[in-house]
Amino acid sequence: MEETGLNRLIKKAYETLNLISFLTAGELEARAWTITRGTLAPQAAGVIHTDFEKKFIKADIIPYPEFVSASGWVKAREQGKVQSMGRDYVMKDGDVVEFKLGV
Repeated sequence: MEETGLNRLIKKAYETLNLISFLTAGELEARAWTITRGTLAPQAAGVIHTDFEKKFIKADIIPYPEFVSASGWVKAREQGKVQSMGRDYVMKDGDVVEFKLGV
């Protein structure tokens, strides 16, 4: 077996419930957030805090494997791997995101 039974159960539950996860990563912490597949970036921001959805401007996005290989935001930006996406961006499973918000 390549995965534990618990990991297989979690993946099957996410698939059955039509869920995905995106990640936020800062200097102090990294966190995974669960959303429904097909959720747009502003609504994903709203999962973190309702004000984030209201004040959404854009989302800086990078796939998790590229984020790890770049060792974080600074090098990922230097390497041009981060994409700035707007209100119509559909979140993907494993996206690492930094939301940009207005006042």
